[in-house]
Amino acid sequence: MKKFYGKSIPEVLDILKVSSKGLNDSEVEKRQQQYGYNELCEGHKKSIFQIFMEQFKDLLIVILIVAATVSIFTGNFESAMVIFAVIILNSILGTVQQVKAEKSLKSLKALSAPTAKVLRNGIQVEIPSREVVVGDILYLEAGDYISADGRIIENYSIQVNESSLTGESENVSKTQDIIEGDNAAIGDRKNMLFSGSLVTYGRAVIVVTGTGMKTELGKVASLLKNTEEKKTPLQVNLDNFSKKLSILILIICVLIFILDVFRGYPVMDSIMFSIALAVAAIPEALSSIVTIVLALGTQKMARENAIVKKLKAVEGLGSVSVICSDKTGTLTQNKMTVKKLYTDNKVLNSTELNLENEVEKQAVLMGILCNDASTTYGEKIGDPTEIALVDLGEIYNMDELSLRKEYSRIGEIPFDSERKIMSTVHRVKDRTLMVTKGAPDVLIDRISKIQTSSGIMDITEEGKSRIERANEDFSKTGLRVLAVTYKEIDIDKTELDLNQENDLVFVALTAMMDPPREESARAISSCIKAGIRTVMITGDHKITASAIAREIGILKDKDEAVEGYELDNLSDEELKEKVDKVSVYARVSPEHKIRIVKAWQEKDNIVAMTGDGVNDAPALKQADIGIAMGITGTEVSKDAASMVLMDDNFATIVKSICSGRNIYNNIKNSIKFLLSGNTAGIMAVLYTSLAALPIPFTPAHLLFINLVTDSLPAIALGLESYKDNVMKEKPRNINTPILTKAFGKGILIEGLIIAAFTILAFYTGLKTGDHMLASTMAFSTLCLSRLFHGFNCRSRESIFKIGLFSNKYVWFAFGLGVALLSMVLFLPPLKAVFEISNLNLKQVGTIVLFSFMTFVLIQISKLMGGVRPHGKNL
Repeated sequence: MKKFYGKSIPEVLDILKVSSKGLNDSEVEKRQQQYGYNELCEGHKKSIFQIFMEQFKDLLIVILIVAATVSIFTGNFESAMVIFAVIILNSILGTVQQVKAEKSLKSLKALSAPTAKVLRNGIQVEIPSREVVVGDILYLEAGDYISADGRIIENYSIQVNESSLTGESENVSKTQDIIEGDNAAIGDRKNMLFSGSLVTYGRAVIVVTGTGMKTELGKVASLLKNTEEKKTPLQVNLDNFSKKLSILILIICVLIFILDVFRGYPVMDSIMFSIALAVAAIPEALSSIVTIVLALGTQKMARENAIVKKLKAVEGLGSVSVICSDKTGTLTQNKMTVKKLYTDNKVLNSTELNLENEVEKQAVLMGILCNDASTTYGEKIGDPTEIALVDLGEIYNMDELSLRKEYSRIGEIPFDSERKIMSTVHRVKDRTLMVTKGAPDVLIDRISKIQTSSGIMDITEEGKSRIERANEDFSKTGLRVLAVTYKEIDIDKTELDLNQENDLVFVALTAMMDPPREESARAISSCIKAGIRTVMITGDHKITASAIAREIGILKDKDEAVEGYELDNLSDEELKEKVDKVSVYARVSPEHKIRIVKAWQEKDNIVAMTGDGVNDAPALKQADIGIAMGITGTEVSKDAASMVLMDDNFATIVKSICSGRNIYNNIKNSIKFLLSGNTAGIMAVLYTSLAALPIPFTPAHLLFINLVTDSLPAIALGLESYKDNVMKEKPRNINTPILTKAFGKGILIEGLIIAAFTILAFYTGLKTGDHMLASTMAFSTLCLSRLFHGFNCRSRESIFKIGLFSNKYVWFAFGLGVALLSMVLFLPPLKAVFEISNLNLKQVGTIVLFSFMTFVLIQISKLMGGVRPHGKNL
């Protein structure tokens, strides 16, 4: 690819074969055939039906469908209806989430300008931007969106907002000069304009060098299109767990079927028994419970300014071990602020000026006068550095509007990127002053005098050296420096020329920066305690980025700061080895961001990536958790992200990680409840089968258990109050499955305890010789035990340590479950449907006692530390 920024204007025009009259119609037609239209292409899109059908690829779903189908053929319509309802509901939810997430390329296309002014056949015409071709002469002025990439051939002080590509919100002054070097970053290609950027000041003429997918914006679109989204840890763990559980269930069902046929049971009865066991064993509510808990978690996070677009990203936040954060607006306030001044031969903080000192007063006043920022309806508009000077005046009650009215502007020499200075002329009582501000290295040679509290004096070489040292000290700490000067001119001469910008009186250096948010340092500290590494990735300069990173605790003594061009010299393997030593990346491109994210991921980290511009979208999609900015973010970044921060605040990310960890713990509690309860049912059925006892449950019993005692307590456990101490733990290992040995041991022990009392209740009923009564007592004990078990599953700790009444939702689920069970046991119409035998008071007391004993034994085990179902590493 030709690097046009390194070539002269005649060379570029010659390469593109463009004359002074622009392209003619025949040449335009040939180039459209060669390059295509100036628009972003979309890849093949899956239909909503295809996305919906893909939801059924999970092995557990397939087994559930088979079980439901067999249930239909055996007349067990109730079980089939429940299974199909859960499967379809989950598939619809998954489809809706995926369809909403695939909008990134459409948003990219929306950035393209609808029309463009070009030179065709020697005449300036306006055409649809999609018809712009390589070689077109394009005219741009303030307010225009740039519709294609191009090399500047005429420049009239043009300034451009390239935040959509570089990530930096400050306007960029452009030039038409050649840029030296072979690998200049996008932000350093000052003689190039890029598609999707906005002209904020001045005007220019460019020759188009790239259109459509060949633009820098198009490269971002290609990266976005080719980047695959990753599953979150819970998705991966649930997939692995589902496969193992499905295989186990198949083995058990086949074993029971063979055993029953061998014992002489009819084949269809044996099939029905195996299906009943499958229904009891497979927690078909698992996926929907997890989804509901995640959805409830998103509502809480939304109240804390974090909007989660993809439900399963909630738990992914709890696994985050690396946060790759943008600087501007996320860690900083996205607002330039004057921090220090060098005036009257001393360095002062901006908040400690004494306006009784005439020099210090002039430093503030002249910064306001030589300034194009304005206030409209209470909102400041203009260059961020100029707004910072106006804000400095407000600290000392110096109103810009009043001052500009009092010291009216009667002339000006606008800012020029080549001169790097601007001048304005004002009437000040009986004098006419020209105020000039700009780059210190330019103005230092134009200064002949210096304003001090003792008056105006000729400046000495030592005086200039002190100014230069102050400028250097400010720059080393990442501050942006402007020099403020003035001179008195002839009152009758308001026509200015560049020669008048000499023989100036030095007043001050103003040093400013986009300061860190007050809460950023605290949030970074919380991340360190939680074992989370924070990395700054920015388009800003290395010195500025390093200063901010050091101030808020990201950049430590042994950490490194590198620039994008340094990454170009590293292979992917070399970057992987180096990545954990680097805390700041400056002047980076979209490709760099993706490489950094991938390098961390290849070291088994879960990576969260923040961003707000088009340039961030591919990395947001590549990251495990993409986090877009709600205030400053483009639609592209929001569509590509998993989560949107409504306050653009890094501290909100930390809150979200805390929420994610708590939500994951609550999900594990819900899973433990479901699996231990279902394990109890499996053990009871297996025992009765192996002991040649009658079947303890009817299909209707199992259906009731799945609908009532599964769902309600599991959802209530998902609403357990959040604990702050989770941020003192390290991130979960992404390779640790849900079903760890400790977790599985706890499920088996608790399931065994519940199963033992269920079987004991069954034996108690069998002693009467009434199989229906035995089945009723076993069913009632299992249901009530599981309702009590909801209290057990609230925490690894005893219920008495966390508070018996601290989760009102568990009490509600318990009360509603008991009420529904009572209706089934005692209302005649329901008794007939569920094949319930009449119970006397003693039998009811036995059921309650056996059920409550399961709760007591498990709580005793927790108090003794014998049951740690979550293990050590939650």
